[in-house]
Amino acid sequence: MIKLGVNSVLFKFFDFATAAKHIALAGYDGVEISAIKGMCEHLELENWKQQASELRSIVNDNGLSFLAMELGAKLGNEDWLLKAFEAGAEIGIPVINVGPGGKTGVEEDLQRSIELLNSMSEKAAQFGVTLCVKAHIGQAIDNTPTTLAAMEKVTSPAFGIDMDPSHIFRANENPEEAIKQVVSRVKHVHIRDCKGRNAGPGPIEDQACGRGDINLDAYCKVLVDSGYNGPINLEVIGSKEDHSLAQVSIVAAEAYGYLNAILKRYGAR
Repeated sequence: MIKLGVNSVLFKFFDFATAAKHIALAGYDGVEISAIKGMCEHLELENWKQQASELRSIVNDNGLSFLAMELGAKLGNEDWLLKAFEAGAEIGIPVINVGPGGKTGVEEDLQRSIELLNSMSEKAAQFGVTLCVKAHIGQAIDNTPTTLAAMEKVTSPAFGIDMDPSHIFRANENPEEAIKQVVSRVKHVHIRDCKGRNAGPGPIEDQACGRGDINLDAYCKVLVDSGYNGPINLEVIGSKEDHSLAQVSIVAAEAYGYLNAILKRYGAR
């Protein structure tokens, strides 16, 4: 069964206990905890040992599981990544998600990202966690060709692709076609919808799965047909301080209903 979760960044103006409670109420199986410095640090890597017991209790008390951790563009910070690997191993977070960093179209940045993914995935293996990277608009790995370049060079079993259809769609590709090229190495999925192929994903309401222009139904069918059984985590960014708990919870719940229905139809739930 494919597990569905929510990246806690959607609830960045609320504490982690509140986020977990409402993620569970929406029907999800688990949570991707945000450790994105400067955006949302439900997990503070400098203090993870002091947080570990409380975080495990919050997740267990709500009948959830940890599906992943997101760091943002921290690939070049080895000390930070090693903290994340250690925290993930101890707390029970199997996947560590990073952005590739660098700039789109700069060959040196692409090669540097690939080198870092190669070396850091070997270190992730020592902790028993998986390091995943996604194509990200504006960064060195930004589309399917650059993703394939990383797949060719990074061979560690502790490395995987985090395939985010929103970024691929905004890179002027069709995710339901692009996923077929990379699915053999996909170990995590960030998912959200968007309207149009703009640089940003738009308001949080338009990121709820089913509200935008991405063919997420066809995308999920390819995942299921390919035998993917990793997590799918809703990653909605851009929540604001004046968004109420009801507003962000509705986005999560609406996306769950849409994704759960699709995956049930294809026999993955």
